[in-house]
Amino acid sequence: MARKRKPKFQTHRATIEDLAHDGRGVARVEGKTVFVHGALPGEDVTFTTYKRKRSFEEAVTDEVHVASPMRVEPRCEAFGVCGGCVLQHLDDGKQRDHKRAHLKHDLTHIGGVEPLQWLGDLTASPWNYRRRGRLGVKDVPKKGRVMVGFRERKAPYIADMHRCEILADPVGKMLDKLSDVIGQLSVRSRLPQIELAVGDTVTALVLRILDSINEQDAILLHKFAAAEDVDIYLQPGGLNTVTPLSEARPLEYSLPAFDVTLRFEPLDFVQVNGPLNAAMVSHVLEHCELKPGDRVLDLYCGLGNFSLPLARCVDHVVGVEGDLGLVKRAEQNAARNGIENTEFHVANLFDPEPQWSWLQSDYDVVFIDPPRAGSQEMLPLIGKLAPRVIAYVSCHPATLARDAAMLVKDHGYVMQKAGIMDMFPHTGHVESVAIFVRA
Repeated sequence: MARKRKPKFQTHRATIEDLAHDGRGVARVEGKTVFVHGALPGEDVTFTTYKRKRSFEEAVTDEVHVASPMRVEPRCEAFGVCGGCVLQHLDDGKQRDHKRAHLKHDLTHIGGVEPLQWLGDLTASPWNYRRRGRLGVKDVPKKGRVMVGFRERKAPYIADMHRCEILADPVGKMLDKLSDVIGQLSVRSRLPQIELAVGDTVTALVLRILDSINEQDAILLHKFAAAEDVDIYLQPGGLNTVTPLSEARPLEYSLPAFDVTLRFEPLDFVQVNGPLNAAMVSHVLEHCELKPGDRVLDLYCGLGNFSLPLARCVDHVVGVEGDLGLVKRAEQNAARNGIENTEFHVANLFDPEPQWSWLQSDYDVVFIDPPRAGSQEMLPLIGKLAPRVIAYVSCHPATLARDAAMLVKDHGYVMQKAGIMDMFPHTGHVESVAIFVRA
């Protein structure tokens, strides 16, 4: 006789025992782990499962019978549906407690290491901070409008939202206006996404278009750009096809503490939280105990976010990055800021070559700011350089913990300091810094 399968959607009531690293509540039903969106530790909730795996299930909260004292009212009307935020229902300070605990857990359990000193949390405003992002766009005749926003948490649809509380101004308040103007275009069903980039004084919107716009479309977009004071770019193909609709103003952000202004292109990588980034650069440099005569190697340097401020403090900085376009922008930014004690190189740091010319020099300090994959491929070469200090900025605690273990156990370093930097409020992402010194 065939075994009867349980229905995919089941409703349960349980007490939430913990909070997963990504912000979901953790419950157990008949011994099986259930990750519950929108629930907090200690809460008595009813939830419905929507995804079943052999070892766990995923669910969404239907009703909170006993609320946690940590619970707050989400500011965004789309919270719970939109996939952009997962922690707006948790007090801001408690969000940082959770992220700090996540970092400590990974350092201890994955890396087997712990800093001699925990740094205080680095924070900025938790709202309207996101200056880079990608919005989905979909013409939905049944709703009578073009949907513009982030994708839903549980489905590939665009969330029904009219503003975003974490996007930087003016874009966070512009979603309905974007919906209206795109709804008037001949290519409204052939425009799947918008990339946004917000500088200190200029906002750029890159419209991904699958068909060419006509003359009337161009008139509408010109009027919109003028009315909203934004620069519009069109992207009909790959990254090299991004073209301004009309003459565009340069995108820039400043780091006033170092008298540095960095210029970037609309699709360049920049740290998403402008105010926190400015604070982060000062914070990290302060804890490195730099000396005027130091030579510094800045790996994964991007367009010079750390390199140029470092150059104001030390004798010489060598920046290395895998993206040729970013390296060119870093060189241009150095020249634009009158900085002459830097040099930049293009190199694939995930496939290192010991004979690279810049690896033949001595360095007092090495900066590492890698993507989520971490920097394990470079660590043996960094260990041979034997710098006095290694500053590691991480966006993924697990890979930081793995790499920290290598630095401490294989290369003779001590993790002197570590702490979180709240780059992504209301999300489960954890930005952190660790400072290593030679034992």
